[in-house]
Amino acid sequence: MTEQRIRELMAAREAAMTARDAAALAAQYAPEAVAYTLAPPLVHHGEDSTAREAWFASFDGPIEYATRDLAVTAGEDIAYCHALTRLSATPKGLPQPFELWFRSTVCFRKHDGDWRITHVHDSTPFHMDGTFRAALDLRP
Repeated sequence: MTEQRIRELMAAREAAMTARDAAALAAQYAPEAVAYTLAPPLVHHGEDSTAREAWFASFDGPIEYATRDLAVTAGEDIAYCHALTRLSATPKGLPQPFELWFRSTVCFRKHDGDWRITHVHDSTPFHMDGTFRAALDLRP
């Protein structure tokens, strides 16, 4: 049952991202959550729905967000999952969307009888050939 609930929450996270629903995303986070996302700064504390709304507003058209290869490990009051995540959107002022695959780890803790996100870590590999460019062209 626990693994199923985590999978449901991850599916709801995908739906909220594509629906641009900042409030639904914020509701999944524990107040003490720490997130290492693709966007600056180096660390985010909690989920700021105002910042998320501004991020959503920076795109024209649909936002596509999906996970694949989701693996869930769940205990009695702590769970985590990891997956490959695909994001595609068109930044305002640009003619075409970008597509980016990145790695995601999401950790949960039981709060008041249900699971809340306490930690997120998203990362993109980089080329170790001296250029240190993000490897944005990788596909699973």
